[in-house]
Amino acid sequence: MSVTLAIDAMGGDHGVVVTVPAACDFLEKHADVKMTLVGDASAIQQALSHFPKAPLERIQIISASEVVLMDDSIEVALRRKKDSSMRVAIEQVKDGAADAIISSGNTGALMAISRYVLKTLEGVDRPAIATAIPNELGGGTTMLDLGANADCEPMHLVQFAQMANVMVQVVDGKQNPSIGLLNIGEEVIKGNEVVKQTSELLRQTNLNFYGNVEGNDIFKGTTDIVVCDGFVGNVVLKASEGLAKMMSGMIREEFNRSLLTKLMAICAMVPLLRVRKRVDHRRYNGAVLLGLRGCVIKSHGSADRFAFGFALDRAYEAAKNRMVDRIAGAFVAEIKE
Repeated sequence: MSVTLAIDAMGGDHGVVVTVPAACDFLEKHADVKMTLVGDASAIQQALSHFPKAPLERIQIISASEVVLMDDSIEVALRRKKDSSMRVAIEQVKDGAADAIISSGNTGALMAISRYVLKTLEGVDRPAIATAIPNELGGGTTMLDLGANADCEPMHLVQFAQMANVMVQVVDGKQNPSIGLLNIGEEVIKGNEVVKQTSELLRQTNLNFYGNVEGNDIFKGTTDIVVCDGFVGNVVLKASEGLAKMMSGMIREEFNRSLLTKLMAICAMVPLLRVRKRVDHRRYNGAVLLGLRGCVIKSHGSADRFAFGFALDRAYEAAKNRMVDRIAGAFVAEIKE
């Protein structure tokens, strides 16, 4: 079965400079993939000219006259830019011409347009954003929601857990993944009423619910999935990114302090590179917008060619293994019960 991926070629900080080369790299590795590149046709063709060996027979270019900028408001993106590369790419999924859409563009706009064009699955009240955060076990802890829903009711959090359960099975190949509920303590009596009620509801499901987890459990890899509302999730994500950037800068600064420390850096180069590889956020690029009637992947806005390739990987695995259909099936089965 072939998989068609639609790419918002103009999205993000770099546009075609990143999206087109990453698409060509991916096509070279996957003979069963077709690409639909959406955006400024001349810019896309110009970028493709640097890859004479690219399989052009598996590449389709669809023109879009507008681009959703990173600082565009949701109203502008949704109401005024109806021919944006982001929207046209999403419509490829709606029309069945593509199996998934990948964009590095404005997150709020991507969620708003995706929800408007694709709609939510039956039984899903709110879509959520999920991504993997590196943990000390060498893998990634899937966390959601990361900003789509600042205020949540217990049932919303339960739905997030149900959707993430399917996603981790499909994309990461983990059967019966463990699920933790982010709280200020592991004890059942701790937390606000929403968390307490959510914990009780999760215990009544057939999910592999571990119980309450704390912030440090995300990085320990205590559970495969950590569920929280979008306000908390976004704070955790941004704080983690900020801490990683600060630590990286501090280490670099200390090793460059003198000739002696520079020599020490050379001696420590191999383990430092290994650590850098383990925590490299680029390897975890590609957040999934769960709960929609179509597969939507959000790449980081500053993603380079290497990082965008991982977003394509997640889209490919999700589409190939029919993630959206399986999530829909899980909710339909629950409704019937």
